[in-house]
Amino acid sequence: MSVVAEAADVPHPGGQRAGRTYAQQDTQKFAEAAIADSKREGLLLAVRARWVALAVIAVSLPIINPNWDVIYYIMMLGLFALIGWAQLKVGKVGRSQPELFLIFCDLALITLLTVVPNPLSAESWPIGMQFRFDTFIYFFVFLATATLAYSWRTVVAMGFWTSAVWAIGVGWAYLQPETHAELSERVRAAIGSDVRMFDIINPTAIDIRARFQEIMVFLIVAMTLALAVRRSNALLISHAGIERERANLARYFSPNVVQQLSGNDEPLKQVRTQNVAVLFADIVDFTAYTDGRSPMEVIGTLRLFHERMEREVFRHGGTLDKYLGDGLMATFGTPSASDSDAGNALRCAQAMIASIGEFNLERKNRGEPPIRISVGLHYGQVVLGDIGLNRLEFAVIGTTVNAASRLESLTRELGCAMIASDDLVRQARAEAASSDSDFALLAAQPPRTIRGLEQPVGIWTCAGINA
Repeated sequence: MSVVAEAADVPHPGGQRAGRTYAQQDTQKFAEAAIADSKREGLLLAVRARWVALAVIAVSLPIINPNWDVIYYIMMLGLFALIGWAQLKVGKVGRSQPELFLIFCDLALITLLTVVPNPLSAESWPIGMQFRFDTFIYFFVFLATATLAYSWRTVVAMGFWTSAVWAIGVGWAYLQPETHAELSERVRAAIGSDVRMFDIINPTAIDIRARFQEIMVFLIVAMTLALAVRRSNALLISHAGIERERANLARYFSPNVVQQLSGNDEPLKQVRTQNVAVLFADIVDFTAYTDGRSPMEVIGTLRLFHERMEREVFRHGGTLDKYLGDGLMATFGTPSASDSDAGNALRCAQAMIASIGEFNLERKNRGEPPIRISVGLHYGQVVLGDIGLNRLEFAVIGTTVNAASRLESLTRELGCAMIASDDLVRQARAEAASSDSDFALLAAQPPRTIRGLEQPVGIWTCAGINA
């Protein structure tokens, strides 16, 4: 029931400990949420299992004991079902006193039924005969269902509580005055001098050794089940940590890339070069837009902008490399190249422009000014690999990245929404997944000299949009 710090220029042990502490706290938060969900599902499953077990017992009792006095036990089964319903209502993650009380009520009630004779029975049984019906085995039913909903500590507690109430019940029965001495004497006379046989057959005997054996076996089973529950919780916490890591990956990579990363051991640590499509997107004149507006309004606009841009990046199989204030950088073909990276980048850029058009319609209806977007695209060789010590970052660097950034800046000079390099367009045309519609809005422009590149670059603009 109970169930990153940024790296400085110089590594510091305290910073490392803090980073681990924050990560542990984050994992703990995910684990607590997972345990809470597991507790709710487990408690519901346990109560349903209880009801099914009680129904089976209620049906089998008249077969085992075809007498009217069995109604007493069937009524008690209804009380057990009611206790289960109450546990479902008061159950919660963490220590719950009402829930513990109801668990104890279960154990006390089954002890009462086991030790005290049936008041509806017309037979005058010796109290010792109550132990001949082997009703102690029903304790195992409640112990088994407890493992579905409760912590290992509660399962251990149930083992000791059961032992305690059972010992009290046996002690009470042992202290009761003997009521069938004549019956015992007749059995003794029939058995003769065989003391061991008399102890077994004597209807008034409590048989303390057998009761002790029941307690010992129950405790062993309870401890074993508690160990299994503890191991299950540990696996749940470990799984929660893995899900946290997957959730963090999902913030940066598309779902198919997350699946690939989670299924491989350290796939990003190998520094390598490969061809990648790089996309830069930015809000035009955002500094002027922020002038005179409240911080909440500015941040709200950025959040909506990045939400739309991120959605398009992931929808087209890209990787969100980083946010750049009012812009972002995305790559297509990381960490592994595909046969449609350039085309995906081009289609993503056009989808971004269309999404901003829809966004501006919403803004117009709210009486807000439109925003303009600029996108730069280039395709070429980059260097990939992890950088950092305590906080790792997957880095994509090289002249291709710089060229894409400068192409995005060039959109302001040419008055267009998007500029794609001829390298990217040529690669996209060669990809089987591309179609003529992907290039319908592109217009070829004279080559431009791009700082950092030796030769002028042929470019294509997306004319007539955001111009």
